[in-house]
Amino acid sequence: MPWAPLLGEPEIASELERLPGWTRDGDAIFRTIRSATFREAIALVARVADAAESADHHPDMLIRWRRVTFTLTTYASGGLTAKDFALAAEIDRLAAERG
Repeated sequence: MPWAPLLGEPEIASELERLPGWTRDGDAIFRTIRSATFREAIALVARVADAAESADHHPDMLIRWRRVTFTLTTYASGGLTAKDFALAAEIDRLAAERG
């Protein structure tokens, strides 16, 4: 993955304001999404995997029954970049599509 510039603290705060449900933990952001069924959770993971491949930016995904926790950071850059927030917004869109 090509290197991307790190965001500053004001930019990170602004991005988090526009993405409710996402929380910062050091150099990463995360969100847990609950699905009605295990199969729906897996379907969401598959849709996010497709989006991540298209963006060439891959989240960590932890599946626990009907809950999926997505964690984003740009490892190549050593922290948070615009790529993380763009994929977070796409994850939110995909999650909203399923209701």
